[in-house]
Amino acid sequence: MSLIRNTLLTTVFFGLGFAAAAFADASFVIIQNGETVGHVEVVETGKTLSIDYVVDDNGRGPKHKQTITLDDKGLPVAGTVAGTSLMGGAVNETFAIKGTSFTWSSQADAGKMALKAPKLYIVNDSNPYDLAIYARYLLTQPNQTAETLPGGSARLQAIKTLDVGQGDKAVKVTVYQISGLDLAPDYILLDEHNELFAAGNVVRKGYEAEIKALGRLNSDLEAERQKTLQAELGHRFDGPVRIKNVRVFDPKTGKLSALSSVVVNGDTIATILPEAEAATNAPKDETIIDGDGGTLIPGLHDMHSHTTRSSGLFLLASGVTSVRDMGNDNGFLDTQIRLMTEGTVAGPRIVRNGFIEGKSPYSANHGFVVSSQEEAMKAVRWYADHGYYQLKIYNSFNPDWIPAVAAESHRLGMDVVGHIPAFYTPDRGMKDGYDEITHINQLVLGWLLKDGEDTRTPLRLTALARAATLDLNSAPVQASVATMKAQGMGLDTTAVIVERLMLSRAGKVNPADEWYLKNMPIGYQRYRKRTYVPLKDAAEDTSYFTAFDKLVDIMKMLHDNGIQLLPGTDDTLGFSVKRELELYVKAGMTPAEALKVGTYDMEVYLGRDQQLGTIERGKLADFFLVKGDPTQDLSALRETRMVLKGGFVYFPNEIYDALGITPFTTAPTVTKPDSPVAASDHSDHGESDGAHFHY
Repeated sequence: MSLIRNTLLTTVFFGLGFAAAAFADASFVIIQNGETVGHVEVVETGKTLSIDYVVDDNGRGPKHKQTITLDDKGLPVAGTVAGTSLMGGAVNETFAIKGTSFTWSSQADAGKMALKAPKLYIVNDSNPYDLAIYARYLLTQPNQTAETLPGGSARLQAIKTLDVGQGDKAVKVTVYQISGLDLAPDYILLDEHNELFAAGNVVRKGYEAEIKALGRLNSDLEAERQKTLQAELGHRFDGPVRIKNVRVFDPKTGKLSALSSVVVNGDTIATILPEAEAATNAPKDETIIDGDGGTLIPGLHDMHSHTTRSSGLFLLASGVTSVRDMGNDNGFLDTQIRLMTEGTVAGPRIVRNGFIEGKSPYSANHGFVVSSQEEAMKAVRWYADHGYYQLKIYNSFNPDWIPAVAAESHRLGMDVVGHIPAFYTPDRGMKDGYDEITHINQLVLGWLLKDGEDTRTPLRLTALARAATLDLNSAPVQASVATMKAQGMGLDTTAVIVERLMLSRAGKVNPADEWYLKNMPIGYQRYRKRTYVPLKDAAEDTSYFTAFDKLVDIMKMLHDNGIQLLPGTDDTLGFSVKRELELYVKAGMTPAEALKVGTYDMEVYLGRDQQLGTIERGKLADFFLVKGDPTQDLSALRETRMVLKGGFVYFPNEIYDALGITPFTTAPTVTKPDSPVAASDHSDHGESDGAHFHY
């Protein structure tokens, strides 16, 4: 993994008894977009810490209590976690290290193993304070690195010191990076006693005013890391780049071309010729990439994404070159787009949707959270003036404001999309001006809920179990479908995230994650093996599986009626886009039809099909290379060998190596030109011009 090398400090080793002695009672608040959404309370009793962790953000969040006992070196040797996870699923985790014996049981896994030496157990259903426990222990270890249980390793690095707070409340802290626990490193701040001060959106009680500055610090650190990764992984070549020996997928026809050569100059497709003709006429100043008979596909789209500092490389590695951001911190999003446009950091093209939410105890704290129709109208105008593509309405928005807000959005050129607010219905939304419904569950709940049921809670997920007995030929269902068809409505399905939330079970791998999960860091593997929904009995368990099959049937019914399905994931890793398209095939599309929806159709929807969506001369070179033929089997998308976007060439095996993921395939062979107009790949691979090499 690439690291921020220039600002590292020398880490001081601490005495063996120091770690456990300095823990003390502490209180922390969790803040999201200026609102307090939870807390972490820590009570010390001897060498045992009791930690109360509560998050209530938009009606969801983990709520559990942890006890953890430390030895004299600060190593956790016993612990329990009990409560509920994100959407209400039960948590009951235990672990114990006694001499050379280690036993544990979590949502993800359970077992017993013999240890030659003590190791650091990483809690599966953890809380932010656990990071401080890990950091304190790592400070006692050589090179601040330790093997972890039940697998993997963790490393701590000091980044910088700074003062936080004003006057008598000023605190000197050290910023540390912890890597190895998950897909991206964590940044935490410890004070001079090595006690936790802040981690992410968690800050010591009494210092709430510092959270914005700390958020900027965290974001800046991750931005620097992403800049380093882009410098290493984004390849640019002087002169044209010829991708030879490939078949080109045409989403308009659903067919593959004969073997061809595609030449890219800068960020634009210059020529496409049959391979036999191209091989005899290729100029000598070109960089040659051998596609080895694979398939070139226009870039995939995730039509329901929430951009983060670290999401860009994950998405590109899966061939996702465009996303629609469905709600974010507006300032952050503009900065991230600027950095991507400059080529400073990696990421897909971003279409911005403006997030608008109503003020309530369940508010999601993104974009604008409004308390009146007047405030809502001002937000609409702000989004229009700042060039946002659509307006997205969320759960707590007052339904009575929607007709006026939708009319103003349409007047200013923005479609209206989003959730169906609480105590409102999809049919009313269609009448009031919705152009698209976000999430398949938001549509289906209109046929399942009783009057007065509150979808600002996890009910918006758990009520889907009722779909097991839903009659798709019933009058309410058919009336909604007829209205959607008549009005040209769209549905942002996000079926993959619904599948994950409904069907994930503790200790098992969800079908959505099965193909890639074994390649991921162990912390992420364990995180994915959990139950999200509360289950009272086996019958309720079965109903979720039956209900999800019904959701797939609904997708087929909508597609058969000509209703536009938009593949979104509500995820940031790219893998889920491929699963979303596989679910489209399960719903009756051919693989070629699903690929068309995920590529060209989305560019038509976004109004960019003159520049993107197909591989044609003069269009922007956003496409990717796979080994096989995805028109026959979409699983070919899983072996992405190369991605082009915005004039950069990326090799997913390099990206995955840098991010701690086992690559899924190899990169194609690259040959630099022999002519004086030599390639200037800015990364140093130690190869001379004319050499053959594999990335």
